[in-house]
Parts: sequence; C-alpha cells; structure tokens
Amino acid sequence: MGDLVWDDVSRFFDPDLMGRLPDVRVPDTSAEDWQAVLDLIEARGWRSEYSEGATVLPLPAAAAVLSRPGDAECPNLRVWPSADVLAIFRFGGADEIDFDIDLWEVRGQERLDVLCGFLGAIGRRLGKPVLVEPEGCYGRPVLGFDVDAGRVVLLTDPPSRETGSR
Repeated sequence: MGDLVWDDVSRFFDPDLMGRLPDVRVPDTSAEDWQAVLDLIEARGWRSEYSEGATVLPLPAAAAVLSRPGDAECPNLRVWPSADVLAIFRFGGADEIDFDIDLWEVRGQERLDVLCGFLGAIGRRLGKPVLVEPEGCYGRPVLGFDVDAGRVVLLTDPPSRETGSR
C-alpha cells in the first residue's frame, strides 16, 4: 500500500478546491540541494526536458541555471516520474525548490502512489520536507513528505464535500 489512500485524499485533488496546478515546494534549500534533485532525476531515469523560453536545451548544472540574469528567458524543467504524471520545476532561486503538478493527471490510487513516490524520493534525497499547497496559498500545506515519518502524510484534514472551501 502507498503512503496515502485515494479515497481519503481525493478532495485534495479537486481542481476546484486546489487550483489546477497546486504548488509543491521544498523550503530552505541551496544550489547544492537543487543539484541533488537534478542528479536524482538522472539517477532514476525519469524522462525530463529542460527549456529556456521555447528553446529545449541539455540540462545544465544547477549553479548555472540559478546564476542566470533576472531578465533571461524563464527556465523550466519538465519531469515525468511516470508517463502520466508531470512535474514542472521553476528555478526561482536557490533558497526554495518549487514545482507544479497537474491535478488532472493525479486520478486514482496508482497515480497517487506515483506522486507520493516522487515526493518521497525528493524528500529522502534532501532530508527535507516536500510540501503541497493549493495554488496561490503559500504557507498552507495540505500534504507532503514528512522527514521523521519517512513518507507522505496529510498535514490537514480534507475539506468536506459540502463546503468545497479552501
């Protein structure tokens, strides 16, 4: 069995509640942490695509991406931990690793297990929490990888179906 059970958490994967692209972040990071994530992506063999603007390029070292001028094309890294689940990393700064997941792609237990495995792999590699927050609700995580528990856990109770509120 995976970290979470779909029937218990499915409300957190409702785009009307969470926004279509909830925010995932690892706080208090460094360029070395970013590099560890890039190395993990390669070690796991997850399909990935790095781009700057519309130009697809080979994946550079984290230090090179993070030292780009502020007015340079926005770098993105698309990572597929499975064929059906996509994470889009944004290189906003060394102090926080952040990425989005598309909730339309996380449906059912199998894909939830993929997501939990992905979050867990990042959290274990860095020894840091990986937090999932509703889109635009910084600082209000609903689930994430807990370092002490060694797995993805709920960080708040799911909302009731009647309220549908964030």
